[in-house]
Amino acid sequence: MSPRGPRILDALTPPAWVGVIALLALACWACAFAPAGASARTLHFDGRKVEAPDSWPVYRLSEHPRMCVRLDRRAVYLGAPGANQRCPSEVLGRQRAILVEPRSAARASRAALPTPPRRIATASAGGSVFTGLGFDACTAPSSRSMSAWGASPYRAIGVYIGGSNRGCSQPNLTSSWVSAQTAAGWHLIPTYVGLQAPTSSCSSCAKLSASRAVAQGEEAAVDAVAQAAAIAMGPGSPIYFDMESYTRTSSATAATLTFLEAWTEKLHSLGYVSGVYSSSASGIADLAGQLTTGYTLPDALWFANWNGQASTVDPYIPASGWSDHQRIHQYRGGHDESYGGVTINIDSNYLDGPTVGTAAPVSGNEDPVGSLDLVGAPTPGQVRVKGWAFDLNAPTEPLAIRAYIGGRPGAPSAVSYDLGVIANQPRADVGAKFRRAGENHGFDATFPTVKSGPQPVCVYALNTGGGTDRLLGCKSTTVPVAVTMSVFKKTATAIRVWIACEWPQGTTCPGQLNLRTRIKIALPHRRGTPPRIRAVTRSLGRRSFQLSGKTGHGFTLPLSAGGRALLKQRGSLKSELIAAIPGGRRTVTVGLGR
Repeated sequence: MSPRGPRILDALTPPAWVGVIALLALACWACAFAPAGASARTLHFDGRKVEAPDSWPVYRLSEHPRMCVRLDRRAVYLGAPGANQRCPSEVLGRQRAILVEPRSAARASRAALPTPPRRIATASAGGSVFTGLGFDACTAPSSRSMSAWGASPYRAIGVYIGGSNRGCSQPNLTSSWVSAQTAAGWHLIPTYVGLQAPTSSCSSCAKLSASRAVAQGEEAAVDAVAQAAAIAMGPGSPIYFDMESYTRTSSATAATLTFLEAWTEKLHSLGYVSGVYSSSASGIADLAGQLTTGYTLPDALWFANWNGQASTVDPYIPASGWSDHQRIHQYRGGHDESYGGVTINIDSNYLDGPTVGTAAPVSGNEDPVGSLDLVGAPTPGQVRVKGWAFDLNAPTEPLAIRAYIGGRPGAPSAVSYDLGVIANQPRADVGAKFRRAGENHGFDATFPTVKSGPQPVCVYALNTGGGTDRLLGCKSTTVPVAVTMSVFKKTATAIRVWIACEWPQGTTCPGQLNLRTRIKIALPHRRGTPPRIRAVTRSLGRRSFQLSGKTGHGFTLPLSAGGRALLKQRGSLKSELIAAIPGGRRTVTVGLGR
């Protein structure tokens, strides 16, 4: 992939271009990028005057229709970028170029902007998982080129929707282009090339700041959503942040992870799916290191490892991580390929992950959208989940939520919990973003579980019409065991124990008590040699018990005949008393005898 650099005018929406172009006649935009003391010259274009550094090359695009309008280089481009630019795939860097389009092109671009949709969902609501080959190119090919590439083995394409380090202009990337390509069966991978890691391999890129990493990550997500929505990529669509390779130092890793977590959380709050592209050996390795830590992970990874293998297996990603159709592998870097008489410089990818892949506006077959904000275990045997969700098919209706503890559906240890129609609580932030849906789509529920210890918790919004249930996210928490006990009486033949169960009132809490000790015994050895000493575990007694939730009771645990004999023989025993219930156990140390 290699990140794509920005351009001075590209970060502005088309309605602002005309005003900016007028300003160019009065001041030199490129002064910030020109060497100190550099002289300027006046250029005449489309009846206007534009000032630029004298040393910068000037290209009149009408004379070079296939020129790549590179935003990362010091140059002046006069005219409208061509629909069939020949751009290398490896282009990135901070905005340096001046692009001045004709007034007619600016007016046409402004007129072509999509009107605010009446529906919440747009052309790509819900996204689509795609498995197969794809490519990415610096600038989106024309519709004619895409049609010619219908003869290729590729059916997915990465498109660069924005960001301060995007390197190529995008004259073809419009809402009509998105709809046309998805209607033709192409799956799109929206990619945002924002601020890079402090130790990025891209020396010319704009870098993120450790002190502002959270704010900058959120700002990137907000801008990415605005750019995606403008070209008909609506809620439920994935957006991948392009974080190019960087040197992994403790400070750079911490800042980058903070930035990417803020990116993911903000995308979720806006109803989009979070993806991250990076080198396997830097950004991907750092993200993989956060599995099971409670860090908010992106929903999908796009990893660059140019090993030529068209698969989603990577040595830096554990098999258990991002294993549910959540990976894209960029296995080959920039090179030319030709199909249907059209040559494009591309990177090659193998996908098994989320893309934009539907072409029609919502038709009753859309998945829900939402976010999992928090997972915790407030008391023993209890799990809390908090977030929001609504179904695009019925945006004003409350939604049912299902949680899985122990992994995603199908995982060997996963247990499901249907929580009912609970996504009906006020969430002003949701109402502000999705006015048609309203604000009553939050949920905050606590429920009992037989699980204990560190557990992944995955939460789904249940679809109400066509489409499928939506994964809102997975987070990890540690669930304390829901049983407590204390010994309040000991004799030579029994012990008396108080046991309490913290499950909710009305539930049944069955369990087992086991008293055991570990002693050393002598085992016969060969004749003429001393016996071997070996530590063994001996049971001193056991019994079952049953409680109701939120109750406690005293139970007598008699010592077994063997236990009484062993205590009489030894005089005293250091023992363990274990109370085991479904999902976990508690242990206390008990001294028996003198």
